[in-house]
Amino acid sequence: MRYFITGGAGFIGSHYVRMLLSEVGNRVTKVTVLDKLTYSGNPANLAEWESDSRFQLVVGDICNADLVAQLLPGHDIVVHFAAESHVDRSIQSASPFIITNVLGTQNLLECARNASIPTFVHVSTDEVYGSIDTGSWTEFEPLLPNSPYAASKASSDLVARSFHRTYDMDVRITRCSNNFGTHQYPEKMIPLFVTNLIDGLKVPLYGDGKNVRDWLHVNDHCAGIDLVAQEGISGEIYNIGGGTELTNAELTAMILQHCDMSIDFIQPVTDRLGHDRRYSVDWTKINRELGYSPKYNIVDELPEIIQWYRNNEKWWRPLKR
Repeated sequence: MRYFITGGAGFIGSHYVRMLLSEVGNRVTKVTVLDKLTYSGNPANLAEWESDSRFQLVVGDICNADLVAQLLPGHDIVVHFAAESHVDRSIQSASPFIITNVLGTQNLLECARNASIPTFVHVSTDEVYGSIDTGSWTEFEPLLPNSPYAASKASSDLVARSFHRTYDMDVRITRCSNNFGTHQYPEKMIPLFVTNLIDGLKVPLYGDGKNVRDWLHVNDHCAGIDLVAQEGISGEIYNIGGGTELTNAELTAMILQHCDMSIDFIQPVTDRLGHDRRYSVDWTKINRELGYSPKYNIVDELPEIIQWYRNNEKWWRPLKR
């Protein structure tokens, strides 16, 4: 099986590449990573595979049609992670999100169609659904995004779906809840808070801290994506959840406790514009049809994640500068 991974030097993409190349057996014969290596793409995430003959890292943009068309032929599956993904940045400037997430996805799909790639997995987010007060979203919920980032991802989902419906491409879409794990760019909540506390700095908590998120270990997310890639159905959407909902205040308290810091290190900040109150995906479908179930729980895994950031200052400190 020959994989073409976009955004494979980022947080989730690099974990997926690591999972593929660590697999015992001969299923994975080639992994080509295309990554623009912007602020969140880090070649250090893939350094251990540089000498592996199955691995190739190409620095480039998914919007570059000539480059993508040159690289894609001969691959069996595209797994599309590449995206501008930081909500605060999208609030400051939406244009890069529309260009990369919408036009980049369209270009990738067009090139994959021309190259007759058998399967295309489009990795998306629960943020496309908007906010939900009670219950959980199934895959049949309407898309009601509330940030420029979420709107760009919702748009890319619809473009991906259209290529399945119009051209009969085998396109499969996944929508995940909030990821946590090692190698996460330190703009995101957990690595930002942990690295701040390591440096004796306060942590910025939005609003009243009561926004609720479902937390999904990146390894569970990657396992779910691979199930969809191997056994999913063309044209279908699969929610991938972690099964543990926490308010931001609850998660902050857990981080402070594991870092031996008091609540005095919380710095309340003005709430984010358009901040969604609660996300919650119903992952019954992927559990019932493909056998997915999360193995990791943030309550149990958080100490190990925090320790990783303590042990790997050389990885995150240049990024925070």
